[in-house]
Amino acid sequence: MYFSEKKVLVIGGTGTIGKSIVQSIMKENPTLIKIFSRDEFKQHKLRYELDNNEKLRLVIGDIRDYDSLFAAMHDIDYVLHLAAMKHVDLCEYNPYEAIKTNVQGTNNVIKAAISQNVKKVVFTSSDKAISPTNTYGATKLIAERLISSTEYSTNGKQTIFASVRFGNVMGSRGSVIPLFKEQILKNRKITVTDKDMTRFMMSLNQATQLTIKALKEAKGGEVFVLKMPVIRLGDLADILIGETCKEHDMKMDEINVEVMGLRPGEKMYEELMTYDESREAWELKDMYIIPGTEKVRYNNAKKCNHGTYSSMNQAPLNVNELRELLKEEELI
Repeated sequence: MYFSEKKVLVIGGTGTIGKSIVQSIMKENPTLIKIFSRDEFKQHKLRYELDNNEKLRLVIGDIRDYDSLFAAMHDIDYVLHLAAMKHVDLCEYNPYEAIKTNVQGTNNVIKAAISQNVKKVVFTSSDKAISPTNTYGATKLIAERLISSTEYSTNGKQTIFASVRFGNVMGSRGSVIPLFKEQILKNRKITVTDKDMTRFMMSLNQATQLTIKALKEAKGGEVFVLKMPVIRLGDLADILIGETCKEHDMKMDEINVEVMGLRPGEKMYEELMTYDESREAWELKDMYIIPGTEKVRYNNAKKCNHGTYSSMNQAPLNVNELRELLKEEELI
């Protein structure tokens, strides 16, 4: 087992994806898992959710503070960096705060990992980093570049760095599915930016396994991109209205759908890989790998067909397919 007798640091480990990653790694008998975050209450809750597991260490700290990261990485083998400011509109209104967390914080992670001779670091990025139109996406793009640039700037270093690009993780805290359900129950309405907006969707298990697979496969500087389905926002809203009304004995015709228009920085579609990146990328059954500076091959990989990987040019799931996917993930 890959994590057997290893020490792992999960930065931002109290979030939805972080908790799932911790639970997955726990199954492989690590010596220690440190969970680093600045939210004391969430740390307290997680400790009880994981039954006060003796292999767990809770570390309060902020990635903006280099010293706390440096201390947390002492004697650590692998680092998974999930902490970020994530909400597009809040990043748009507080751009420098987003820079301090997403860019400077990631740079602190890199410096601390190199100083402490960590074996591997995986950074979680976003589809919004591709051709960004908002502050959040721009900060994630710069953070990605910081991770990949370690291949240039630290010759002969021990630490290997890589990134993974996520789409929207279904059911994660702050995501659209729990928001829609809450709006239906509390307000008898749903607010939708645009019914024809398309988004990449991935399950929590997919996000977890992609991150762990990236850690295992990383050779230095890569970006890993999971192949994932596209959904249309209007279809998602219709399904959630129907299923929530059925579950709570409400009338569907009493639920209003209010179209708000795009918020600052939002796009009608998202991208996971640019055309230029596709020219260098490798393709596996379940993902693409955009290599770093080292021209290495990957087992069972073939060269990628050239083209932009966008939710605009991928056929979205039809309503029945989307409903089945939501049922599989126990979200309806």
